[in-house]
Amino acid sequence: MTTIPANPTANTSVQADYRHYSKEALPLPASDLVLPVGHLKWYEVREAEAVIADATRQEAHAFLLDEIASGGLAVADDIGFVIHHLCGESFYFLIVSSWRNNNEMWQTLYFKNGDAPLTRFVDGPHRTINCVWEMGVVMHEQQAWSRFLGSAHDEAALVDYFDDRFSGTV
Repeated sequence: MTTIPANPTANTSVQADYRHYSKEALPLPASDLVLPVGHLKWYEVREAEAVIADATRQEAHAFLLDEIASGGLAVADDIGFVIHHLCGESFYFLIVSSWRNNNEMWQTLYFKNGDAPLTRFVDGPHRTINCVWEMGVVMHEQQAWSRFLGSAHDEAALVDYFDDRFSGTV
């Protein structure tokens, strides 16, 4: 039998007054990072009524292309996906995930607060990876990549992977 502490949130990082709410995950194929060899699908995660401005999306896109060109983000030959997550009114996470070594998901995390530039999240010994809203996209992509791994790994299978996108409430 499991024993529950007298105050179940005392030993977690969940604040007593926190109440979770839904967001939407949207695939944006027109914003994919299509590289000479690699290809990263593009998703947005945000509240249903929120909008990520085209200029903000273009800034994030251009930033990642510059990071790749400069060697700061070594994903030029990778297959994977990007999650552009709007948190609140003007805080963004930009999460780049790519598939390596057959079945491993590798990630690089950036953030932007208001008008500040996008900045790489500094790694620590125990760090954030994905929040519950981003996990909806990650879980779908894990399944899509698993289907690709079980395929012939040919061009048709790769097209199927790129066409397989999540859209919905997270």
